[in-house]
Amino acid sequence: MSNEAWVDFVAGWISGGVSVLACQPIDTVLTRLQANTAEVQAGSTLSDVSKLSKLTSTDVAETVALRPSNIFKGMVSNFGVQSLWRGSSAMIGAVPIQNALLMSGYGAGKRWSDSTNESSEDSKKDVLLGVFVGGCTGGVLQSFVMSPSLSQAQVELIKVSQQVAGKSVTSATASVARGLFSPSGAWRGLGATLLRDGIPHGVWFVAYEVAKTKMTLFRENSNGVKSPTQDNIAMPMLSGAFAATVAWLVGYPFDLIKTRIQAGSGEGIVGTARDLVNESGGRIINGLYKGFTWKLYRSIPASAIGFLAYETAAKALN
Repeated sequence: MSNEAWVDFVAGWISGGVSVLACQPIDTVLTRLQANTAEVQAGSTLSDVSKLSKLTSTDVAETVALRPSNIFKGMVSNFGVQSLWRGSSAMIGAVPIQNALLMSGYGAGKRWSDSTNESSEDSKKDVLLGVFVGGCTGGVLQSFVMSPSLSQAQVELIKVSQQVAGKSVTSATASVARGLFSPSGAWRGLGATLLRDGIPHGVWFVAYEVAKTKMTLFRENSNGVKSPTQDNIAMPMLSGAFAATVAWLVGYPFDLIKTRIQAGSGEGIVGTARDLVNESGGRIINGLYKGFTWKLYRSIPASAIGFLAYETAAKALN
């Protein structure tokens, strides 16, 4: 592996760890909202959660208040502040490596485009094509970050089990391991996970590159000639925030479907999507983008912090 590739990998690993620790509380609230679960007692199983999540909208209104603020208050009141970091142990073990693979794909795509000796306009197109392909490839590869026996789908399932059913990391991991070779077990939600992690990550890097390029050329000197922006903090953070918004507009429905399937309340991608739309009274956008605002609350700071950490670490390592 070349020196540049190692820099991308290590910088990506650092940015992944930082973003998980900073944004896990929001992710926990969002996961419970997506799973249709406000309060589940400690020791509950995903089967219990599945029964709750299949209640009608009237039943839900009578039994739980599915509002992010109530989920947050309920978790802190019933389980303590530390419960907001449920699932972080599973994610902190995998996300840094996954992010390292993503950033490696991003860096490889940029280096490929930089190696072409074409016109300026063609070079810009090549950069976007390179980071798109690199992002898509890295997104799919990081879904199988450890090995086929511990893919992103399994890591996500462990996280969801902790966040929704309140399991310990040991109990959640053991449960996933027992169902490893069962289609209805540890591989549950893999298809939706791959759809969420493929093209949306390519879009993420393209949006970041476009925003960063525009910001880099934003300032103009007195002669009207554009000059690079010197703010090394605002540029990656604002570009990262923009990239997260665009990427999740593309990939969020698959994230919601994945969570429903892994929580045990969905059967297949199409069937789960149909259920979501039906729950919202036939309103497609409302159904497939339930909790989208909270996903942005989590993904925008995570992306901003992640790209800042990546750019800062890469410069330091270089």
